[in-house]
Amino acid sequence: MPETAPQTTATVTPAAPDTARTLPLLLLAALASMAAQRICDAMLPELSREFGVGLAEAAQTVSVFALAYGLAQLGYGPLGDRFGKLRVLVGAALLCAAGSLAAVWAGGLDALLVTRLVVGLGAAGLIPLGLAWVGDHVPYQQRAVALARIGLGITLGILVGQVAGGLFTDGPGWRWGFGAMALLFAGVGLWLAAEVRRQRRAGVVVVAATAPAGGLWRLWGEIVTGRWSRVVLAVALVNGFIGFGVPAIWAAHLHQVQGLSLSAAGAVAACYGLGGSAYMLLAGPLSARLDETRLAWTGGALVAGGYALLGLLPGTLVSPLAAALAGFGFFMFHNTLQLNATQMTPHARGTAVSLFACALFVGNAAGAASAAALAPWLGSGVVLAGAGAVFGALGAFFGWAVRALR
Repeated sequence: MPETAPQTTATVTPAAPDTARTLPLLLLAALASMAAQRICDAMLPELSREFGVGLAEAAQTVSVFALAYGLAQLGYGPLGDRFGKLRVLVGAALLCAAGSLAAVWAGGLDALLVTRLVVGLGAAGLIPLGLAWVGDHVPYQQRAVALARIGLGITLGILVGQVAGGLFTDGPGWRWGFGAMALLFAGVGLWLAAEVRRQRRAGVVVVAATAPAGGLWRLWGEIVTGRWSRVVLAVALVNGFIGFGVPAIWAAHLHQVQGLSLSAAGAVAACYGLGGSAYMLLAGPLSARLDETRLAWTGGALVAGGYALLGLLPGTLVSPLAAALAGFGFFMFHNTLQLNATQMTPHARGTAVSLFACALFVGNAAGAASAAALAPWLGSGVVLAGAGAVFGALGAFFGWAVRALR
């Protein structure tokens, strides 16, 4: 897709940044952000037991994180455009480290929810500002592959979070999982800080962006009222609801329906991230063979099939394959959607991508809460199969919309 507006970047770079050096850091930041989100999935039955609450109440550890993550985007985009995306990433990672460390000593569910809120506020900046940084520095023709590098961090984060959540809960205890996350975030923040200092010494100078005429409200209005932006943001809302929110009940579904241990259930659910990682590794050749319309259609169909198998035909062999299939399809669709999000408003890319992430994770929060609330009434299998069917329709719609845009 050609650039749709003259690009006014937030950076002046006498020396171009080393993208090959920075992308692995953004991958690691994305991994930590997504692992923090998913680490509670396999913990939910144990949190429910320890704090004496229902599954829906325990699932607030997922939905509160996601809601904070989504709403914080409204601040991170302008901050990244104003002060430099990598600089803001450093502060966000260190805030996550502090919140994760506090979770180790949470004395009750309310205290744990406060720490999850803090981590969500910090993690909010890691992925969208990384995506916006790629949009600023990588040409559109090569951007899908670069975004897939960050996407690989997202999928690996899903895998790490779900597996670690189950292993720590069945082993030394769920609090140790948050301690491990504190160390991971501290490492990411310190490494990013070192890279910012290295870039400064190399002559990559970050300067303040010019404030948009009419202020931030006018800029937000420009983004959300754009015809294509409205489509991308609406699709992101549903995408987050089903693709990131509903999987919060996967481990509980497998634990209750198949009688798997929390470690085993977390490992099966982590196949979602494994399937997504497989797609990210194949994103280059697949993007060369399939246009964006076919990627959206195929991704939606694979998610529908995977969710139906996982929900209606759970089994020792079927469930891991179904989760991997759904993950492959979801990230095929999601990467295509992200690519379009980087082009909604090129002259304020950080703000635009942050609004995209806001829609994505508000949907995530609503999806986790809704799936946990509906599962006792309809059955978790029916909830999963129904969500997959809706995602299949979403893939068909977005594929058609991309074709119409062309």
